[in-house]
Amino acid sequence: MKESKIERFFIKECKKKGWLPLKFVSPSMSGLPDRMVLLPGGKVSLVELKAEGKKPRPLQTAVHRILTGLGFHVYVIDSKSGVEAYVNEISEEVGELE
Repeated sequence: MKESKIERFFIKECKKKGWLPLKFVSPSMSGLPDRMVLLPGGKVSLVELKAEGKKPRPLQTAVHRILTGLGFHVYVIDSKSGVEAYVNEISEEVGELE
């Protein structure tokens, strides 16, 4: 499955929960995750979306290591089932938005 299709599904599922899956772009740093998801309670989730079976590029992996070193978890998702697992995990962590 193409990355664009997985990303559209990801956005739809996040919005159903009331989360804000913002495109994460910085002109001063390449390799950042695709989405920064703003969650209830002031929480943030970083997500890299890939085509099915694809892995992050070396630059992305290096940036992910920097972010995890700062205490962030970077989710790498390459399937619709991965999106569903992410939504379930985050829902348990933050609870449902009323």
